[in-house]
Amino acid sequence: MNDRVREILGWYGSDNPGTLANLARLMNHGRLGGTGRFVILPVDQGFEHGPARSFAPNPPGYDPRYHFELALAAGCNAYAAPLGFLEAGAAEFAGEIPLILKLNNSDVLTGGKDPCPALTGSVDDALRLGASAIGFTIYPGSAARNEMYREIRDLAREAKAKGLAVVVWSYPRGSGLSKEGETAIDVVAYAAQIACQLGAHIVKVKPPTAHIELDAARKVYEKERVPIATLAERVRHVVQSAFDGRRIVIFSGGEAKDTAAIFDEVRAIRDGGGFGSIIGRNSFQRPRGEALDFLRQVMDIYAGKAK
Repeated sequence: MNDRVREILGWYGSDNPGTLANLARLMNHGRLGGTGRFVILPVDQGFEHGPARSFAPNPPGYDPRYHFELALAAGCNAYAAPLGFLEAGAAEFAGEIPLILKLNNSDVLTGGKDPCPALTGSVDDALRLGASAIGFTIYPGSAARNEMYREIRDLAREAKAKGLAVVVWSYPRGSGLSKEGETAIDVVAYAAQIACQLGAHIVKVKPPTAHIELDAARKVYEKERVPIATLAERVRHVVQSAFDGRRIVIFSGGEAKDTAAIFDEVRAIRDGGGFGSIIGRNSFQRPRGEALDFLRQVMDIYAGKAK
C-alpha cells in the first residue's frame, strides 16, 4: 500500500479494519489503483430511467454481465448497481472487481416534485454478494429528505459495523429548489457537506454551475469573494466543503453529452482536486470498443498521462 492510500485511510480514523480494508480495495483496484483517483461504472439506470432509455442505444447492455465485463476490461475502480443486476453476475465475477450495492432506487412511473427512493436492498445483501460498499441516494431539497437522512443514518451505522464502506449519491432535488438550483454551486457544496455529516466515506455529486440559489448564501459568496468562475474553482470549493478535502468526492457524468465536453469536464475535476468520476450512460451506451477507449482516456486524464 502506498503513501497516498495510507494518507486517505487516515482520514477515517473512527472506522474498523474491515471498513478500511474495503476502502483500500476501492482505491487499489484498476488502472488508477494507488493514485487516490477513481473511475467507477454505475449502472442503476435500468431501474431509474427504464430499460429502453438505458440500453437500447447499445443492446448488449440489457445483459447484466456485460457491465461487469466492461468495468473489468476498462480497469475501473469499482462497479455499482442495484440488487438484481449484481445478483445476476456476482458469482461469475466473484473477487474480480470491487462492487457497490445500491440500496435505494427511484423509478419514473409516478410524478411529483419531491423524490423519495424505495429501499431495494440491504446491508446483508451487500455482504452476501461480496460487495465492498453500499450506495445510497439522498435528495436534499425534497420534502421527504428527513426520511432519507434517517434511512442512511441507520444503514451507514450497520454497514460500518459489518466492515463495509458507505457511498452517498447526494443529489439536490425537490420542491425546495428551482431546476437551476439543483446544480448551483452553493447547493452542491451544501449537499456534499450533508452527505459527509451523515457519515459517507465517498460522496457523489453533480458538477456545479456558477449559479447561486440561496439569497443568504449569495451574500457570503460575494462578501468573501469565493472563487467560482471556472468549473475547476467550483470543484475545489465543493471538495473544501467536504471536510476540507478529507472526504472522497467524486462527480457524476450526467446525461449523455459530447465526448470532448466530457473530457473538458474531467480535466476541470482533476484540476480542482476532485477525486474522480462515476460515469454510467456516457460509457455503457457506447459500443464496447468505443466505451473502453473512452473510459481509458478518462483514466489517463486523471493519471496525468493525458492533458
